[in-house]
Amino acid sequence: MDLDRLYRAEYGRCVATLTRLLGDIGLAEEAVQDAFAVAIQKWDEPPPNPGAWIVTTARNRAIDRLRRESTREARHAQALLLHEPGEPKQEEGPVRDDQLRMIFTCCHPALSPPARSALTLRLLGGLEVAQIARAYLVPETTVSQRIVRAKKKIRDAGIPYRVPAAAELPDRLASVLTVLYLIFNEGYAATTGPLLRTDLCAEAIRLARALAELMPDEPEVTGLLALLLLSEARRPARVSPSGELVVLAEQDRSLWNRDLIAEGHALVRRCLRRAQPGTYQLQAAINAVHTDGPATDWTQVLALYDQLLRHTPNPIVALNRAVAVAEVHGPAPALAAVEELDLPGYHLLPATRADLLTRLGRTADAIAAYDEAITLATNDTERTFLQTRRARLRRET
Repeated sequence: MDLDRLYRAEYGRCVATLTRLLGDIGLAEEAVQDAFAVAIQKWDEPPPNPGAWIVTTARNRAIDRLRRESTREARHAQALLLHEPGEPKQEEGPVRDDQLRMIFTCCHPALSPPARSALTLRLLGGLEVAQIARAYLVPETTVSQRIVRAKKKIRDAGIPYRVPAAAELPDRLASVLTVLYLIFNEGYAATTGPLLRTDLCAEAIRLARALAELMPDEPEVTGLLALLLLSEARRPARVSPSGELVVLAEQDRSLWNRDLIAEGHALVRRCLRRAQPGTYQLQAAINAVHTDGPATDWTQVLALYDQLLRHTPNPIVALNRAVAVAEVHGPAPALAAVEELDLPGYHLLPATRADLLTRLGRTADAIAAYDEAITLATNDTERTFLQTRRARLRRET
């Protein structure tokens, strides 16, 4: 029984549903963790609907705890909350809308932007603190403190657990988009273990679709959905049958999902007609170029990265742009651009340097860069890929 996989798949949905039922994120999280502990003891095989079992068990344990710890008045209030008239006495599974409510609750303007993203990734994505720290390139202690403070703020400020009214949506949108983007990225290139976590990719896409239905006139929402679909379309070709990472230039394009590509391209065209470019729309346009035809038009990709860097000037965009520079103008100017970047702890910076140095014939420097990238890489598939590249270089010297 792969309980770890079930935990990753069900944790966020169950916490979101328990939060609706209990009105307390902290209590909901503790109850779900307790329920999984009970599952370890009781399950030989998962029940037909493991999410419903976890929610029901967590709810019952939370009721027991509240009865033990509450005053008479509080017990009465909890009884009204937890046993509403006419409530069905059956297992209650996660409700899909609960996750959208949870995202908007965690992305309330009263919380700092870093706290919003950290809390949502923990509760919705089921990501561990180490994984969130990697996504933001910050220490784990920083992430832990952000999560604790955010939960306290939600409780103390009485932030409601609901999808906000239409007038309130724009204030929360940027954080919500960031969170969905990061959840997908963790699924597309997991922090640890195998490269792919398809459950997270699917959940991010589902939530992005729900958000697009909620906010159909927001170009960045459309852009994010397009980006996720076009990235997901290439997923079947990213890992070989033997489990090895396959870079874009070497992927078998016949394995790409043509239906997702067609849908993503249609969304990108819709964004272009609006002429309101944003970060996710530009990234979606780049992915549209990658998935258009038998080969990538790198000149067009570089032009889009130039626009994206002006719109969103950060070192990760600059690093990705350098890859396009290498394809259009060669490795020397790309390496010069990479050498100016500072991304502590980010393994793709030395990995990119290693590739450019290899192409320039600077083998010893390339091997040193691969050594650094291997030390920083935490994903097994990516680390193996880098080790293979380094070994090939050593054989050739």
